[in-house]
Amino acid sequence: MSRAIRGLYKRFTASGDCTWYIDKYIKRVGRLCESTGTADRDEAERYLLHRIRELRDIAIYGVRPRRKFHEAAAKYLADFADKSTIRRDAAALNDLAPYIGDLWLDQINNDSFNAFRNARQGLAIITRNAKIAVGRRVLKLAAEVWCHPRTNMTWLERPPAIVAERGHRAREPYPLDTSEQELLFNELTPDRRRIAQFAVNTGLRDQELCRLQWRWEVRIPELDTATLKRSVFVLPADFVKGKRRVVVLNDYAQAILEELRGQHPRYVFTSQRGHSRRRVKHVIASSWRSARVRAAQKYRDRFGGDPPEGFRCVRVHDLRHTFGRRLRAAGVGLEDRQDLLGHKRREITTHYSAAEVGQLIQAANRVLSPSTASSATLLRIAAALPARAGRSRLSLHERARGGGTTTCSGSLPQNFLANFECVRGMRPKISVGADGLEPPTFAL
Repeated sequence: MSRAIRGLYKRFTASGDCTWYIDKYIKRVGRLCESTGTADRDEAERYLLHRIRELRDIAIYGVRPRRKFHEAAAKYLADFADKSTIRRDAAALNDLAPYIGDLWLDQINNDSFNAFRNARQGLAIITRNAKIAVGRRVLKLAAEVWCHPRTNMTWLERPPAIVAERGHRAREPYPLDTSEQELLFNELTPDRRRIAQFAVNTGLRDQELCRLQWRWEVRIPELDTATLKRSVFVLPADFVKGKRRVVVLNDYAQAILEELRGQHPRYVFTSQRGHSRRRVKHVIASSWRSARVRAAQKYRDRFGGDPPEGFRCVRVHDLRHTFGRRLRAAGVGLEDRQDLLGHKRREITTHYSAAEVGQLIQAANRVLSPSTASSATLLRIAAALPARAGRSRLSLHERARGGGTTTCSGSLPQNFLANFECVRGMRPKISVGADGLEPPTFAL
């Protein structure tokens, strides 16, 4: 009978279960203290022998122990358990596991992800790239941060170069006008309709809406009116993009808030399920998609034409673009638009006085003007222009006389002439985008 290996002892838990732990001095290495993770003595001895051999190879011969990707993934999930998006990262690693989970870290390269890319062709390119990016992050940590115990030798000598797929075409934003908004919102359920109405008057993102909590509300009694009690929401720094944000409510959003008050003790937006109300996890759910389909079917009867692609695939984020576009159309300045939309600025924008909040409320209330909400966008005007069969080959002298050409004033409403420069090719010039901040690229 072989002699038992020294350096193992039992540690009992409150429930009576036991686990074998290591406490042993290894020559040229030092003291090793860690759990074997098992209650079986034989398995614990095999683990101890493995660790002794591994540490001696590192200390004496400089041999780098090999780790598999699933070990690195498990360490990543343990080290970043407090990350706000850890569930999304865990889902991405779970999708990658069948393809690279059992590979050694030093075996993984860009081609190792080809099987995943080919198997997930149903996903958008940007989604596949996002999932692979989590795996790339794990490999980078294994090469630069994570070291083997009692050494400065990292798990991986160097991270492999992982190239993102090309070919993704970002979807163009589609701000709604009042008639399209009415058509879409009428098809939504009452709970989803309130969320959409709140979004189009505050510019909040999908998850900012779904996770909005009452404890983030801050009352501002100095701004109370005879009919409304004023308040704002201060989103915590770890909620979205690592920064605090003040959400200013116009009159319409404040009225919606008062309607929802008392429905749920924690979350602002909930839905009725059985005899209780639960938090809405995603605004774009089956009810949103069904309402979008029904609204697209009624578009022709309402407007006499086929619905644009943007309307057929309208997203919750387009409500944010709608809010930004209406702020711009109402003449709200760039800095105020940035504050209302929560865009990052160098200044500390979460420290407002009551007077400053009042000014932002007045700016947000300007989107409630019917003329502002119903104004057409340049993209929509461009889409409505008749297509030209071909470019006429007129001489410069004939063009100077106006022969065969159409002036800007003959093609566009008078109030949009200031946004155009009549140049050859009729290319519009605009300094801001659909959300009021970023410039789009398009040509008539």
